[in-house]
Amino acid sequence: MATTTTLPAADYNHNDHHDHGHKETFITKYVFTQDHKMIAKQFLITGIIMAFIALFLSILFRLQLAWPEKDFPILEVFLGKWAEGGRIKPEFFLALVTIHGTIMVFFVLTAGLSGTFSNLLIPLQIGARDMAAPFMNMLSYWFFFVACVVMLASFFVESGPASAGWTIYPPLSALPTAISGSGTGMTLWLISIGIFIASQVMGGINYISTILNMRTKGMSLWRMPLTIWALLFTAILGLLSFPVLVSAVVLLFFDRSMGTSFYLSDIIVQGQILAHEGGSPILFEHLFWFLGHPEVYIVILPSFGIVSEVISINSRKPIFGYHAMVYSLLGISVLSFLVWGHHMFVTGMSPFLGGVFMITTLIIAVPSAVKVFNYIATIWRGNIRFTPAMVFSIGMVSFFISGGITGLFVGNAAIDIQVHDTYFIVAHFHLVMGSAAIFGMLAGVYHWYPKMFGRMMNNRLGYLHFWITFVGAYFVFIPMHFMGIDGVPRRYYAFTSFEFMEKWLSVNVFITWSAIIAGLAQVAFAWNFFHSMKHGKLATQNPWGANTLEWTTPIERIHGNWPGELPTVHRWPYDYSKPGHSEDFIPQTVPYSETMSSNLPHDFEGNPEAEKIQREWEAQQLVVDEESK
Repeated sequence: MATTTTLPAADYNHNDHHDHGHKETFITKYVFTQDHKMIAKQFLITGIIMAFIALFLSILFRLQLAWPEKDFPILEVFLGKWAEGGRIKPEFFLALVTIHGTIMVFFVLTAGLSGTFSNLLIPLQIGARDMAAPFMNMLSYWFFFVACVVMLASFFVESGPASAGWTIYPPLSALPTAISGSGTGMTLWLISIGIFIASQVMGGINYISTILNMRTKGMSLWRMPLTIWALLFTAILGLLSFPVLVSAVVLLFFDRSMGTSFYLSDIIVQGQILAHEGGSPILFEHLFWFLGHPEVYIVILPSFGIVSEVISINSRKPIFGYHAMVYSLLGISVLSFLVWGHHMFVTGMSPFLGGVFMITTLIIAVPSAVKVFNYIATIWRGNIRFTPAMVFSIGMVSFFISGGITGLFVGNAAIDIQVHDTYFIVAHFHLVMGSAAIFGMLAGVYHWYPKMFGRMMNNRLGYLHFWITFVGAYFVFIPMHFMGIDGVPRRYYAFTSFEFMEKWLSVNVFITWSAIIAGLAQVAFAWNFFHSMKHGKLATQNPWGANTLEWTTPIERIHGNWPGELPTVHRWPYDYSKPGHSEDFIPQTVPYSETMSSNLPHDFEGNPEAEKIQREWEAQQLVVDEESK
């Protein structure tokens, strides 16, 4: 790989005017800001708000599943005609499930996670003043914000929000007259996702351009933190896969409004045969899942990067297998485009094609297992500090292991056909994607909160938040595996519809109470997050004793990150607990000439100047030893 940087460290100063007497207004500083750090806060706070909305929706439909025959008059106050008499209507139940999934997958786990930490960390950790295109960066956030508003606006149209599931399969999404949620609400869903994808494409171009072109002097690719590698591959995945969903949405618009038949054929509605013929909903599934499975890794890769950084720092050890970690990220990224068909084993695809997708699905477990092994090896015999960020990182690894094991089952066509569209699938992806990614995101929030706000979050509330959420998530999703094995289908309005499902009613009550308690723990997090902005303990410049460049910037926020020249990088970011050094960390900005007693032979590979310095020091030490004798 190339090891040269493109822009000289001291030349990129086009934002210096922000630091020298330029008066910022409230609007330019907090609203239409072009400062990547403030845009990161905008993404994060918007993502948190959307996460609480999605959590509220999930509690609503969990109440219906736990007590299907019970009336809750308070629901009519919030939901109006959709909960007349205090009981959620079946069509609105489908809308709650659809919008909950959409918000969590796209607006929280994609934009909230990647948008926050890509904006915050990329310029800071590679030594850049800002993003390559700050104005486009600002637009990416505001497109995301508008997409959120349009999606939530669908709750206020007469026909209600989209009700075709977050995967919006035709014909429910292609026929405006299919069900109530197929009308205006579905149109708003499609518009919202179109705007959202525009946001992600603008962001992805910015992230890739910044990483490849704006690294500071000495910041070669192999000196980048694993967070930057993960965010780079995430941006590439989004840039290659999201446009495919745009094409799927455009064709869906044609079917909905122009009488085409890309996804429709032989449709009968209320006894009337429609004119559509020749189309296939399977085409939509191919297009959707070509985005949908890379989307799984768009969600989880940033968490991998965050957890790599947090575990290494808090184990006070170098990350185990740095190069293996990078290559595993690359392997996951490539293979993620070759496995989408495992979502479609039940569509009647050729058994040969199904076998190909099954093999690639099982192969992708290898680089994923490499990452888990390296996390465990890094923790092993480390001098572990159990900060809130560290325990959330360990929780992330736990969820990824437990959810990943069930992935081996559903990646096998013979088993997947039996459990497809049951609660087994719900449990699997909520553990491996939902819970794992959320825990990675929370680890990042706790870890980089001092850099974002200059204050520390409350540790006790952090531990409370972790344990209740960790236990609650397992209590919610572990029982669902057994429900799925028994054949209980997902997205059903009531478990009283079939006799064999009634025995799971008591389990649903247990799951719902677990979800409610875990949801209340998020209130403690919200209090901790917002209260600490003004009342948290003041942070020092480098509270965790970390090596990466973001901890060399001043505590106070300046647009441009460093007041003078950009820092120069001399080493990789994981020199922790190095034998012979007085402290247990060595920042990337410390030259090897200042750490002669702790330098190792592999530190100088490909660096003749450093090798010369080391030889001169060793010769000097020999002279000193001889004189002492």
